Amino acid sequence: MPPIVTSAEIGRPAAEVFAAATDPARFKEWQKGVTDGHLDGPGDSQPAVGARCVTTRRIGGADRPSTSELVLFDPPRAWGVKGIDGPIRATVDVRVEPLADSRSRLTISVDFTGHGIGKILVPLMVRREARNEMPENMAALKRLIEGN
Repeated sequence: MPPIVTSAEIGRPAAEVFAAATDPARFKEWQKGVTDGHLDGPGDSQPAVGARCVTTRRIGGADRPSTSELVLFDPPRAWGVKGIDGPIRATVDVRVEPLADSRSRLTISVDFTGHGIGKILVPLMVRREARNEMPENMAALKRLIEGN
């Protein structure tokens, strides 16, 4: 199946959009269900390819952490992670295209791979939920970045 993609034009420079969209500590401010996020590894002080992105989501009444590896880091244009643990592993690609000095287009693409029980959950629930949540998450991120 193709990845789930959402895009928005944001009234801020690419560097600001990139910084907000790719900071795991800020995911809880705009992503439904996220309760915590941080980077571990070689990118502790400055993000770098190989760093681990740990995101905790509230699922079924419990906080469940998942770990992804930072596989692409090209600020302020591109960022990508690939899930490395758990039954549902996301691959996320973030692209920021400068449109003008103070406007950018943000595109987020998400795909999922199921392992174990995740092989059943991804096609039955996860993809549908992501398709429903991504526009809401993008709208929340746009409001956050633009200060509305």
